[in-house]
Amino acid sequence: MPVMQRSSVSSTLSGLRALHDGRAGNARQALALAHALDTRAAETVLAPRAPWRWLAPRRLPGAGDAFGPAFRTERATPPLLAIGCGRQAALATRLLRARGSKAVQILDPRIDPAHWDVVVAPAHDGLQGGNVVATLGSLHPVDDDYLLCAIAAFPALTALPSPHSVLLVGGPTRHAPLDDAGFEALLQRLAARAREEGGSFSAIASRRTPPAWRDALGRIDERLPGLRWRDTGDGANPYAGLLACADRIVCTPDSVNMLSEAAATRAPLHVWSPQCVQGRPRDFVDALLERGRARALDEAMGPFAAEPLRETARVAQEIRRRLALPL
Repeated sequence: MPVMQRSSVSSTLSGLRALHDGRAGNARQALALAHALDTRAAETVLAPRAPWRWLAPRRLPGAGDAFGPAFRTERATPPLLAIGCGRQAALATRLLRARGSKAVQILDPRIDPAHWDVVVAPAHDGLQGGNVVATLGSLHPVDDDYLLCAIAAFPALTALPSPHSVLLVGGPTRHAPLDDAGFEALLQRLAARAREEGGSFSAIASRRTPPAWRDALGRIDERLPGLRWRDTGDGANPYAGLLACADRIVCTPDSVNMLSEAAATRAPLHVWSPQCVQGRPRDFVDALLERGRARALDEAMGPFAAEPLRETARVAQEIRRRLALPL
């Protein structure tokens, strides 16, 4: 099965390529770092074949055919720098490195980091190595330019009554066993607070949000100012605009990516039920709370100074330094 590509001749000539398997979280991180280094970066969406996809990033015999003839052509003209996120991309960047590319892997590859020039991994994963760059949370594109563009794309959100509380909704996971009754109570609490303040309340679901929670969003009083988004049936996804226009952000504790992006804004970040989180994600939540960038959701929901947490720019600068990139 051939590799799907979204690139142009001009972007390929930039010498930088972002590779991922099409999963949203992997794509977002690979593209965010690539574009922080060079906005002309090319993008390759990998479609791995068996048996290589099962054991990636380990190199089995014939791994050069793991992604089909299109990727084989790409290997013939390897980029200056290949940035991958996820296991499949880790194999692809290893193959490109063998042809002369510098290779950066995002997320723990679960094998020796020495197979790449740089490995970027969340600190809560505990990965060690001389070429490992640890981050607080995940990489993403949220910065001042991103937020300004979001305001321009969703101008109606700027007219909502202040304070504008925004709830970012994930869903129950193995590490965050959240329950339906607790979520219903959270919605009622935030809606009541918005009425008391004369403000507005918006909430947005994600891919992980279960149907019962989406239904609960639809039951919020329509007379309460704000936007409640469950899926594309409610219109274009306003996620970026809500990040940009929030006076405070409340976030469910299940997603490191979602918390990282909320923490990159200048809005105070309140984490609902952080005590429910277990395992490595708990280390990240605790780090946000200890740094004062987030607070556990309480009755006060008071404002506090919020310095944006933006790891992508820092990591890009570190990669430039370590690899002496002419970018």
